[in-house]
Amino acid sequence: MRILVIEDDIDTAAYLVKGLKEYGHNVDVAHDGRDGFFMALDQSYEALVVDRMLPGMDGLSIIRAIRTAGNQTPSLILSALGEVDARVEGLRAGGDDYLVKPFAFSELFARLEAIVRRNLTTTEQITNLTVGELEMDLLSHEVKRNHQTIDLQPREFRLLEFLMRNSGQVVTRTMLLENVWDYNFDPQTNVIDVHISRLRSKIDKQFGFPMLHTVRGSGYVLRDEH
Repeated sequence: MRILVIEDDIDTAAYLVKGLKEYGHNVDVAHDGRDGFFMALDQSYEALVVDRMLPGMDGLSIIRAIRTAGNQTPSLILSALGEVDARVEGLRAGGDDYLVKPFAFSELFARLEAIVRRNLTTTEQITNLTVGELEMDLLSHEVKRNHQTIDLQPREFRLLEFLMRNSGQVVTRTMLLENVWDYNFDPQTNVIDVHISRLRSKIDKQFGFPMLHTVRGSGYVLRDEH
């Protein structure tokens, strides 16, 4: 996903860029409102993260202007103003969601995913994931590799689903803790290693080549590689 961050605070912008890139997304940054406005109009993005108070052109004016121009890119407003009236004003300006600073990155990313999903123009829901000879039915919770059924426990299913949705990209332990375990475990626990080992034994051991790989010092990657 290509995302534009319009944020004048250097540290906040760097924090956002680092987190979004860790999830495998491409990120552009503008530290001035007018620059961000023209970038949003001139280039194609799947989502915008827009600070409310900006030099050159404030965040709400940016969103109003791009909406007037027919640009419906999903937009998440960031602001230190958390009063109900301020949030309502942001949504009425054309923002798809409004997040008050300070915020947890996991919540920002979840909100970002939600507004992007809502913006999908197709009504067709994704019900199946496929990576090479590995198939997952999200409705029946059936998993197959090379047409052979693989029996997974619920947590193993969630783990594999996240890996398949991010196939070909390295996913870190932090990403797995946020998305599969919802931060319910201490980052130093070996629960991830245990589940990765179990999952690897089920999806790789009986087949011709491994698909789940450990990237030392970084995390894990699922890829269709002979």
